[in-house]
Amino acid sequence: MNDILQECPLFMGISEQEIKDLFEKIHYQRKQYKSGELIENAGTSYTILRIVLKGSVKGEMMDYSGKVLKIEDIPAPKPLATAFLFGMNNLLPVDIIANHDTELLMLPKESVIMLMQLNKRFLQNFLNAISNRAQFLSDKLRFLSFKTIRGKLAHYLLGLAEGNNVEIVLPQSQEKIAELFAVTRPSLGRTMAEFKAQGYIAVKGRNVRILQAENLKVFV
Repeated sequence: MNDILQECPLFMGISEQEIKDLFEKIHYQRKQYKSGELIENAGTSYTILRIVLKGSVKGEMMDYSGKVLKIEDIPAPKPLATAFLFGMNNLLPVDIIANHDTELLMLPKESVIMLMQLNKRFLQNFLNAISNRAQFLSDKLRFLSFKTIRGKLAHYLLGLAEGNNVEIVLPQSQEKIAELFAVTRPSLGRTMAEFKAQGYIAVKGRNVRILQAENLKVFV
């Protein structure tokens, strides 16, 4: 476990021996879940920090129309919902579901506080994780604010382009992207084909070349 945790953002820069020594001083558990199993419900008080040791999980929420939106996939060895462990309203905003057979490390809030007191690097990493989550959620809210598939796809492609880079590789299949957008796979495919026909992009498999970024920005 200690070698896995070295790759976790919360333990970056902490040696395997240091991690071993730290875990001898705190309480923790390891728990396994089957593929598709519900790990935690949205609205549950989040008092135990979870870190994915094996497998991956996803966060899902339902919009007002009853449509399920996948917020993100979280692979090993990343932590879950660091930003909701503390605060007055520390309720999970999403359902957490195992994507595959998964093992989680469970750290009670008291153990997390003790790790912060015992190791300055862990404290810094935790604060960085919270800041990164705040930035991610801000971007996610902006993304969900787009009402059309064109707006979502344009925003997604421009985000992958990272400035002046016009050559991008889609990190997921169109089926997974459609799930992220909360739309059907055929609807996404049609929009991608429209952008291609209009000369905004060139597509070959997962390779996309942005030809007219300014035209895509009109939809954002």
